[in-house]
Order: sequence, then structure tokens, then C-alpha cells
Amino acid sequence: MSVFVKKSISSLLASSEEGGHTLKRTLGVWSLIALGIGAIIGAGLFVRTAAAAGGFAGPAVTISFVIAAVGCAFAGLCYAEFASIIPIAGSAYTYAYATMGEIVAWIIGWALILEYALGAATVSISWSEYANKLVGGKIPYEWCHSPMESAIMNGVHHHGIINIPALVILLLLSLLLVKGTQESAIVNGIIVFLKVAIVLVFIAIGWGFIKAANHTPYIIPANAPPATLPDGTQYSYLDFFHHGWGGILRGAGIVFFAFIGFDAVSTAAQEAKNPKKDMPIGILGSLAICTVLYILFSWVLTGVAPYQDFMHAGKEASVAYAISTYMAGYGWLATLVTVAILLGFSSVILVMLLGQSRVFYTMSTDGLLPKVFSDLHPKFKTPYKSNLILFVFVGLFAAFLPESVAGDLTSVGTLFAFVLVCIGVTILRYKDPNLPRPFKTPLVPVVPFLGAVICFAMIVSLPLPTLASAFGWMVIGLLIYLGYSKNNSKLGKMGDVLPRASDFEKK
Repeated sequence: MSVFVKKSISSLLASSEEGGHTLKRTLGVWSLIALGIGAIIGAGLFVRTAAAAGGFAGPAVTISFVIAAVGCAFAGLCYAEFASIIPIAGSAYTYAYATMGEIVAWIIGWALILEYALGAATVSISWSEYANKLVGGKIPYEWCHSPMESAIMNGVHHHGIINIPALVILLLLSLLLVKGTQESAIVNGIIVFLKVAIVLVFIAIGWGFIKAANHTPYIIPANAPPATLPDGTQYSYLDFFHHGWGGILRGAGIVFFAFIGFDAVSTAAQEAKNPKKDMPIGILGSLAICTVLYILFSWVLTGVAPYQDFMHAGKEASVAYAISTYMAGYGWLATLVTVAILLGFSSVILVMLLGQSRVFYTMSTDGLLPKVFSDLHPKFKTPYKSNLILFVFVGLFAAFLPESVAGDLTSVGTLFAFVLVCIGVTILRYKDPNLPRPFKTPLVPVVPFLGAVICFAMIVSLPLPTLASAFGWMVIGLLIYLGYSKNNSKLGKMGDVLPRASDFEKK
């Protein structure tokens, strides 16, 4: 059979209504927006902002956020159109299956593992760091860091062994997802309210502590004095991607991690009550709200503390560091921010695990993954076995990898998915122009083209070791596809099925 066999739109819609073996539709529009915000505001805002500002963009990290947001907005419009046409679990994987064929769908599904699974691992590592900060560093270094990390504290050299706090939070949230999507959405909604409130409080109070000198120069010059790293070595800004517009672009690739999440809304399409109307609102609404908060937050953070500070202090708790050091009298806010960040990270992990299990669920129902990933709990109607397997898989990354490695790989997987979704919208417009579209991406093919170009540019700006690791990951995925998925594909056994508007209209 052809590796480019496609699923028809009608068969996709029919598969979502198959008897009792389907997910429960329990989510309204506000739950979907909360899912998006819950996934977006987390590690990217509180950790990656300082990393991008300190090493690459300086105060102009606000421009990095704008670039990342524009790329996400173009991609978000494309996601919104697909979600209104194909309200099925699986997100970009499902959209690719209908437009570019099975091999591309597999590649994008494999890339989404980098986004959701590694995203959950990355945020759980940050959760562990902040939890240790909250308890005054009482958790021994060895038991809250990966074996790839080491540090000298009080003259003693410590090596990480395993990140236990990260495993604990992953287990608790995996069990919550097993219990049910609606219950998970309720918990997520409460957390979203609390963390957005804290972000607003920091912006409001921190605004009064902004120093104009910290925003001058706004863009890091090539001759900027080097920053001192924790080990005493000097960090140079001479490299093209360490200053100027090159640094801003590299910063965009780094803070792009902060926007990961709005597309996770699309993975819950099969659990939305009115997906054709509510999915576009959930995707674009959560993206718009978070973009405004991000720009304001980064402006205040880089105005309160000099960007060089983030290279030698505050790595694990940059926001709390800025408050404690430069906002006298607001120590309580530093503690409150740390608590809110822990809650925020929890909601991000929750949505990432939800998204990954739904992608695996759909790939399994298509035969590309073993049936165990689509087995539903007899009472809760959740893919509980998938959730538990994911806990083990994600837990291994969280326990034994540092945050920086997992975070950059997450960005590659997400950006790659965005590029293919932008291409997919254009393909479907030309192949099936009469297909009913409750939401239409404006200015096609301009918007999808710009989305694909900007996202691809951010991929190129990432470090070569990260890109090499991502390429290796994709090679492994292709070997699995050729060795297992291609031979077990349900659609492949039936023959090529091309999507036609007439099929949809008959349905």
C-alpha cells in the first residue's frame, strides 16, 4: 500500500461517533480556553523568559515574544480552521492524515511526542526546582537533579542522581487524567485563575520598580560586556545569535516554548460539546490572552533586573530572584509567585499529558500504534493505559535529563508540527475547496505561508546539537513506522481513500 494513503473527512467524522468506544464530550468553550491558558502560562514564562533575555535578546526579549506570537498566530489560524472541519482527537496528526498522507501523519505524530511528552518532562523538572525553592532547598541536590547535572555548594561537589519531585507530580497528574477529563478541566480551571492573578499582581507592582537604565540599550550590542556565569567563566555576546537581531531571533526560538499549549486545545476536540464553534475560540482566545500577558511580563522583568543578572543568578527561580533582589519590601510576593508558579506548572503538565495521550489514542485507533494506547477505562472513558504508560515514558525523561535539553527539543517538535499544519491548510483549500468550513483562515495562502516560514526560521535558529538530536529522533520514528506501523495500518489495508467534499456532504 502507498505510504501516502489519506483518510477521507467523512471517515474521520464517522470514527468519532463509533458506539461506546469514544471519548466523552464534556468540555465547553471556557474549559477549552482555560486548557489553552493552562498549557501556555508555565515554564516558558517563568523560566525561559530570563534565559532568552540573559543570553541572547536582552530587554528586546519583548520583540522575541512578538515574533514568536506572530508565528503562533498564523499557525493558530490554521489550527482553528482544521479544528472546525475535523473536530477529532489527534490535533496536527489527524489533520496531516487527511491532507498529506499516512507517512506525513506518522512523522508529525512522532514529532508531537517531542512537544507533549518532552514538554511535560521539561515542566516537571521546573516544578521540581521551584518546589525545592519553596521549602528552602531542603531536598538534597542528588535527589532533585538529573545525572547530567552537577554543582558546587558550600565547597562540596554534588552530582545529580534522579529527580524524584518531578516523578511525584507526574504520577499525581497522570492519576487525575485517568479519573476523567471533566474533573481534570475543573482542577485546571481553578489553577489557571490563581496563576493569572499572580502574573497580573507581579506586573502591576513590578511596573513601579522598572529602571530605564535596564532597558538601555534595548537590543544587545555586539560589544556588550561579557556576563559572568555561576562557575566564574565569562559569557560573550559576540556570536551572531548572542546579540542584535540574531539574538532576538534565537530568543524567539527559546521563548517559543512559552507558547506551546494553544495547539493542545485541538487534541481535546473529540471531548468538546460544540467543537465546530468552540474550538477556534478556545485556540485563538487562549493565544491572544497569553500573548498580551507575556509582553507585559517580559517588559517588567527586564526592567526590574539587568539582563546580565540572569546569566549568573536566579536560573532556577528568576522571577523570585528579581523580586527579592530589586523589589525591597515585597518578599511575600516572591513566595506567592513561587507558589503560583508551582500551580501553573501543574496545569501545564496536565494539559501536555492530556494532549499526548489523545494523540496516541488516535494513532492507536488507526493501527499505527498498539491497541493498548486506545483502550478506554470501562467507567471513566479515558485512555487510562496510555496515561500510565506515558507516566513511565515521560518520567524517564524528567528523572534523567536536564531542563535545557528537553526544552529545546520540545520547541523543535512543536515548530515542525506548526509548519506542516500551515502547509496542510493550503493543500486542503486547493484539493477540496467546497468542503464546509465553519471557521476559515483568512488570506490563504499568505497566512499559512508566513506561518510556515516564521516557524521554520525559528527552527533554524536553534542550536545545532538540538537539531541533530531531533533529526535522530525522527530517524528512529521512521524505522518504527516501516517496521510496525506501515504493516498494521487499518487504512493501508483498505487501500487509498482520498478526501472529497461529496463524501462529507453525504455524511
